[in-house]
Amino acid sequence: MSDHPQTSAGPDTEARRARFAVVALFVINGFTYTNVVPWLPAIKDRLELSNAALGMAIAAMPLGALLTGMLAGPLIARFGSGRVSVAAGLLAVWTLPLVAVAPNWWVLAGALFVTGCGDAWCDSAMNAHGLRVQRRYRRTIINTFHAVWSIAAVAGGLLGAGMAGLHVPILWHLTGVAVVLTALSAVASRFLLGGPEHAERADGHDSSGARLRLPSGALGILAALSVLLMLAGAIEDAAASWGAVYMRDEVGATLFLAGLPFVACQGMMTLGRLVGDRLTDAFGAVAVARTGMLLSAVGLGTALLLGGPVVTIVGFGLCGLGVSTLFPLALSAAGEIPGVRSGDGVTIVAWLARAGFLCFPPLIGLAADATSLRVGLAAIPVAGLVAACLAWSLRPQKAAHHH
Repeated sequence: MSDHPQTSAGPDTEARRARFAVVALFVINGFTYTNVVPWLPAIKDRLELSNAALGMAIAAMPLGALLTGMLAGPLIARFGSGRVSVAAGLLAVWTLPLVAVAPNWWVLAGALFVTGCGDAWCDSAMNAHGLRVQRRYRRTIINTFHAVWSIAAVAGGLLGAGMAGLHVPILWHLTGVAVVLTALSAVASRFLLGGPEHAERADGHDSSGARLRLPSGALGILAALSVLLMLAGAIEDAAASWGAVYMRDEVGATLFLAGLPFVACQGMMTLGRLVGDRLTDAFGAVAVARTGMLLSAVGLGTALLLGGPVVTIVGFGLCGLGVSTLFPLALSAAGEIPGVRSGDGVTIVAWLARAGFLCFPPLIGLAADATSLRVGLAAIPVAGLVAACLAWSLRPQKAAHHH
């Protein structure tokens, strides 16, 4: 069997099955923690935690991801992206019942720390495996995976909210979710691609030792892609962290309207990811990302200047639409840098992006306290313009000639 068992008829059965399996991995990853979010107030009451204590427990998750996230590269090199994504996904899934029964703050924080580790490893591995399948397809399919993740994340939040609202016992709900996701994981694991990680790569010299190798030319591109992902993270997070507060405090909107910037941003982001693959194949990653970033900047910038509730909701919606393809395209580019193993490229930029997710909300908060949230949020259109300037890093790199 050749590296590309591909005919003009389209991808082979193995590739199509593997695509289904990767979709399942993205569903599992998007659906896991979002089921917990609506329960957080109940967990806070049960353990009699202060706001600060709850915040510290939740922060254990990104902390776990940051402290252990870089292990994903070596793990993928050693065991393969398919196995790592399944195992790491299950690790995160089975912290759910632990969160449900946590008797005190330490167990809750510990469980969320492990969730963060599993999430970070699964994130890098499922994207690396998605890239293997994408190479088999010989066209862009990565955006659709991220669209599925967005839909699963919203579905998890809705299910959690429904269960909490119906007073279903938290242990029943979260254990039920864990069982269903484990079954899905078992099915998916049968259809993932076998063979070495670099089997589908044109530059084939993707050695599978456990050491990380970075050619000199790769560092600049990895740095640019990392900054690009940090900015993407900041833009994506703006609606979730600040949309509702901004609507209530600066625009004076009702509580119902205050929740809509986040809904608009998520909804448009999902839409953008569903059409992103076709646009990328038609116009190229650089053009799609650059146009998107300008759309984000102009959309939110205009909303901040004009400041009515409807304009603000539309602005956050355009922000989501514009940023939608940036994460998938940057991870894809990081996994295709010549001479760098896919798992390593994806892991490095994803890890740095998480640092951005941690840094930006407090920075905007500090600026908002010093001036106003409108001024603080002005950092987001600026981030969009900087990202538009860095879009060149998404251009496919030529492999160096090797003897």
